[in-house]
Amino acid sequence: MSNLPTPELKFFADLSVEVAKPIEVGQTIHGTRRLIPILGGTVKGDGWTARVLPGGADFQLIVTDQMAELDARYALETDAGDVIYVQNHAIRTASPEVMAKLIKGEMVNAEAVYFRCTPRFETASPALSWISERLFIGTGARHPDRVVMRFFEVS
Repeated sequence: MSNLPTPELKFFADLSVEVAKPIEVGQTIHGTRRLIPILGGTVKGDGWTARVLPGGADFQLIVTDQMAELDARYALETDAGDVIYVQNHAIRTASPEVMAKLIKGEMVNAEAVYFRCTPRFETASPALSWISERLFIGTGARHPDRVVMRFFEVS
């Protein structure tokens, strides 16, 4: 097994996603459900930029007072006019005190939160088709009005 390659991480993009106030569904049989509308944002990759298109949302399930599962779905439009569909699954964990502040929309120290994600991309662009054939991982931080993330290609 020693001849198997060790994956490496290659920077893909930094995102700043503007969000609206959460729509509280409330306590369901699976946990507390929330929907956070996505208003827009910016993307900066190595030699390329894009904008986050309005209309997506982050579908959150607060599983415990220490953990939330996130499922964000939105679209990007590159500076070249290509549209990319993003589905980003994430796990966010922190102490109950820090999670309570996040849920209230308060600013917290990003180092106090474990926020990791696995974005998947789809596009009709022939030039970008390769992004549908790769795995990506990322890290993020929640701010009161936006989510910032850094995505890496797993090579």
